[in-house]
Amino acid sequence: MIVATTNELPGYRIVRVVGLVRGVTVRSRSIVGTIGGALQSLVGGNISLFTSLAETARQEALDLMIRHAEEQGANAVIAMRYDGNEITDGITEMLAYGTAVVVEPAG
Repeated sequence: MIVATTNELPGYRIVRVVGLVRGVTVRSRSIVGTIGGALQSLVGGNISLFTSLAETARQEALDLMIRHAEEQGANAVIAMRYDGNEITDGITEMLAYGTAVVVEPAG
């Protein structure tokens, strides 16, 4: 599966647009993560516990989007984006979305 943030894929041509695909996950911090993150914030710098949580949420949303595209018969996703929203304190939604397409090598 090719996933790109661009609208075109150099070396490929789009032969069919499948449509919008998405993957969404909702994650919460554990009490241990919240306390650990708060302690890390006291010294400043990267808060690795929160960084790890954010990366896990992004990867999960991406994996779900790819699965959705594959189920629709696509072999690529273009114009891929992420969007995140805090639903409530400590609970975050992460969305990965893009346009599923079928591509073939150009030439």
